[in-house]
Formats: sequence, C-alpha cells, structure tokens
Amino acid sequence: MRLKRSADGLLPAIAQQYDTGEVLMLGWMDDEALHRTLTTGRCTYWSRSRREYWVKGDTSGHFQWVKSVALDCDADTVLVKVDQVGAACHTGARTCFDEDVLLKDGADSNAAGSDQ
Repeated sequence: MRLKRSADGLLPAIAQQYDTGEVLMLGWMDDEALHRTLTTGRCTYWSRSRREYWVKGDTSGHFQWVKSVALDCDADTVLVKVDQVGAACHTGARTCFDEDVLLKDGADSNAAGSDQ
C-alpha cells in the first residue's frame, strides 16, 4: 500500500456514519491497527496516550462496525465508514464534532475567508 505515515508511524483515521455521512470521530492507526480493522470488521485504533491498541466498543459497548475503508488522494488519511452503535465520542456524545461549532451552515457569505 502507498500509505504516507507521520514520523511516529501513524495516520489519521476519520470515522464516518456510512448511511448519513455524519462525521463521528478522529482516531489514529498504525499498520497493525489498520490491518486489524480490515480483517475483523471492527475499528481498531492506536491510543497515543495509553500507547496501546483499542477496539472501539470493547469497554464502552459503543461499537463501530466497518462498512468500507478508503485512502484519501494523498494516502495520508484513512476514511472508515462505519455503522456506529451508541456514542462515538469518549464524552458520551454521538459525535466528537458537535460541541464547538466554529461556523454554521448558511453563515453569511461575507464571513472570514470570502474574497468579496
């Protein structure tokens, strides 16, 4: 595979709900975690803080059942489409991306980043 890993051998893995497109979380995978994810059908991540593998749902019961796995065009990020059971976030929220919304859909087109 043409994976481009960080200096520590990891690549970001974005978990997305397969049927709604909802972005659930970001985790980290090394080659072994990716292999386990591909062969078991359950998301396996590398915990940078605990320095160990963890399978989503083993302790929380909030499983991620893998539907598909794809590389982005630069081969430095993995998109894992999953069927999420329960919360994806360690805080108990459905997604890790609903607390601090920096820009909402339908925001004024003259907001930051506009060329006009």
